[in-house]
Parts: sequence; C-alpha cells; structure tokens
Amino acid sequence: MLIKVFGAAVQGIDATLITIEVNSTRGCMLYLVGLPDSAVKESHQRIISALQVTGYKMPRTNLVINMAPADIRKEGSAYDLPLAIGMLAASETITSEKIARYTIMGELSLDGTIQPIKGALPIAIKAREDGFDGLILPEQNAREAAVVNNLQVYGVSNIREVIRFFNNECELKPTLVDTREEFYAQQELFDFDFAEVKGQENVKRALEVAAAGGHNLIMIGAPGSGKSMMAKRLPSILPPLSLGESLETTKIHSVAGKLGRHSSLITKRPFRDPHHTISQVAMVGGGSFPQPGEISLAHHGVLFLDELPEFNRSVLEVLRQPLEDRRIHISRVKCSIDYPAGFMLVASMNPCPCGYYNHPTKACVCNPGQVQKYLNKISGPLLDRIDIQIEIVPVPFEKMADRQLGEASSAIRQRVIHARHRQEERFADHPTIYCNAQMTSKQLSTYAQPDAAGLTLLRTAMQRLDLSARAYDRILKVSRTIADLDGSKEIQATHLAEAIGYRNLDRENWAG
Repeated sequence: MLIKVFGAAVQGIDATLITIEVNSTRGCMLYLVGLPDSAVKESHQRIISALQVTGYKMPRTNLVINMAPADIRKEGSAYDLPLAIGMLAASETITSEKIARYTIMGELSLDGTIQPIKGALPIAIKAREDGFDGLILPEQNAREAAVVNNLQVYGVSNIREVIRFFNNECELKPTLVDTREEFYAQQELFDFDFAEVKGQENVKRALEVAAAGGHNLIMIGAPGSGKSMMAKRLPSILPPLSLGESLETTKIHSVAGKLGRHSSLITKRPFRDPHHTISQVAMVGGGSFPQPGEISLAHHGVLFLDELPEFNRSVLEVLRQPLEDRRIHISRVKCSIDYPAGFMLVASMNPCPCGYYNHPTKACVCNPGQVQKYLNKISGPLLDRIDIQIEIVPVPFEKMADRQLGEASSAIRQRVIHARHRQEERFADHPTIYCNAQMTSKQLSTYAQPDAAGLTLLRTAMQRLDLSARAYDRILKVSRTIADLDGSKEIQATHLAEAIGYRNLDRENWAG
C-alpha cells in the first residue's frame, strides 16, 4: 500500500515541503532514499523503540520510503514522527484518510515522547501557504507555530496521541495564540532604562541620535566609564518592531533554535553581544549544517561588540559587506543560502592598551605609537561605516552620588519614533531605504544639503580638525537625523556642529 505523509525542510529562514512516500509490500527490508543524512537514517532505531514502548508493533513488511524532492538534503531528527506515521499507515495499522491534510514534524525519544524541533515558525507558514488544514508538531513548539493564523496547530507530547488522532479515537486540542495581543502586550517591557544612568548626557544624546537615524556607533572611553551599561539600554529607545519585522526576526531565531520553549513572537528588538573570541563562521553564519550567525540573530536589532580591537581582524572584516547590503550570502558546495542581516552596529573600545589615554585624572602609560597601533586594529573601511564616534569620560563622584533619576527611556523613545516617522515619509518612494543612515550620495544631495552658513562651518571644520574625506557624507547623514529630532526641514549650522562633534576618530591628531 502506498501512503504519502507531508513534512518540511528548512532552508535559510524559509521551509520547503517534503513529501514522504511509503510503499509497503511483501518482505522484511527497509529502504530509505531521497538524500537523507545520518540523523534521518538513524530514525529507524528510534521509531522501533518508540512503537514498542507505546504498545504498537513495527510493520513486518518490505518498506520503501522516498523523501521527495530527492535533490534536497534532509537533515536532522525532526522527520522521526512523519516517518513513523507513514510506516504505520502503509501497513494499515492506522487509517490514512486524514493524513494528507496535515503537515507532521517531530523528533521521537525511545519511549515515544516527542522532542522539540527547530524552525517551527517557517514550517507553519509553509503549511498555511500550501493549504494544509493543520500542523502536528511537539507541544513545546506549538505556541511558536500558532502565531500563524488560518492554520490549526496541534501540539503533541507522545506518538500515541498522534496515532489515536488519525484512528479517530481522540481529538487533539488546537493551540490558540492571539498574535496581536501577544505582540503589543510586551513591547514596552524592558529590563534596563536610561533613567538609571548617572550623568553622561552627551553620550545619551549620541545614542538617541544613533537610534533615530539607524546610525552605527562606537564609544571610546576608559574602563568603567559606562560603555556597556549604556549600550545594553539602547533597545529601550529604539522604535518598536512592526508585526512584519517581529515575524521575520522570530523566524531567524526559530531556525537557529534560540527561541525558548513555549515562546511565541519576539516582541522586542534583539540585542546580541558576542564575546571577542567568536569565530568568523559564528559571526556570519554557515557551518556544515548552515545556521544563522550573530549578525542575522541581530536582524532588526543591535549587534554590540564590546572591546572592538580585541576581536579577530578577519571577524571584523566580514562585517563590511553585511553593513552595506543588509544581507549575508553563504555559499557552500552543497547549498547556497541568504540570511537577512539588517542590524545596527554598536561597538565600544578602550582608547589605548592601558585604557587611560585622554583620561582626566589618570595618566596613560602608553607611548603615542602604541596608541595608534591599538587604534589601527580597526581597519579604515570598517571605521568608514561607523557614523558616530563618541568619547566617554568617567562620571565624577558628585554625579554618581546624585539620587535624582535621569530622563526615562520612554521619553527618549518618543522623540526617536517621531524622527523615524519623518524619515518614513521622506523615503516613501524608496522602499529599500527606511532611515537616514541608508541614504545614498544621490539622496544626500536631495535631502541633506546644508545652507550657506552650514556649508561654511563644515568647510572650516574639515580644514581645522583635519577630518578625513570619508567623514563628509557621515556628517551630513547624522546632521539630517539631528534636524529630524528637532523637527526641522532644513539642516542648520547647529545641527552640523553637533554632527561634527561625533567624529572623534577621524581627527588626524586624535592618537597623538
């Protein structure tokens, strides 16, 4: 008897329908074809044990199983459940009338319990696109998949439940999630708030400008000056995720297996802070079984690189192309995958090896050559992609002892949201651009041209501060954002003056 069961394979952040064809004939052999990997081939032993423990018998017939399309490699143990159901249906242990209406995925334990899988959300989206009535998967993944509307999602904990469901001996209860209520209920909840930051008003202002325009930012300061503290609070002032952005971000984390059990949508912008020992593959993604890297996990959020010069130079250099294209393309012998990588880069570093160059009270023990060598660990092309460079000085005791709270993140966030709305209106005819940081030279000439007084100021600053040529476009982009925060249609000299102040590392004499 020939039976078809349906599963899915995750490629990149999207899923492909997999048809599992099981043909039962006289004999006692099992043939599994269709480009399965070792984990899929090992499913035979897990299925035998799971069926025996739950009171069912492995079919004693000749089984030929084909996983189509045969040119896509099937990886992982998530095919255990559909393979087991297909075998039982082909041997008429269970009825097959309803099987074709459902997508089935799940990993089996030896006792028949069903373990969670990766990529439940893209699998659910694919099941809905292909017109299936429902999706059967582990109960730990049910809430994640249930955010997809117009699809019945059934979370199961044991293979016995699935067999009884197809034999019409019991009903499965669908998992229901109010996507919009879930999405909007948690958008304002943050663990960190800028109200807790003492002093550092100029740095908080720089972070506000960076959030408003989507600008990459680097903070340079002595140890203990608050660089990491303020970076962790940046997501609290970024504009809230849209529902579409939330779904895309959740898909990436679902494929990577980073969603917690029984979780659903990611409602806040991700904040990723990898250690400086991270490898190149872990940063960009890939591997033998390609997975999203840190830059994709930070999509629609913040990638924070603490102690930037300590990162391997090759790891930093691979960031250059994703920062421009907002995507990462991974090519391997067996596959080629695209992952989104639209992140905001925030970095921090000490000004020198000892950490006290330009410190107001402590003397630096490094010579000028060491300071420049330390700075040179960051390449010019990467530094060219960082719009805002801000120095941080330690907070004096009087500020730290002050019990008065600073401005709350909610108030800053409202100004950022208003600035982003102005940018959305400005770039309404440019679907690939949504913030000032993404403006091209053509758009700069249209939307970010200073007046005569501003142009004079910019020319003077370029000459007196020995600013490099690459600083020119960055200053215009940042000044456009500052004007948006002020509600000004035109870029004024005050906006340019503030933007010029955010280019510390471009000064030729900065490192002595």
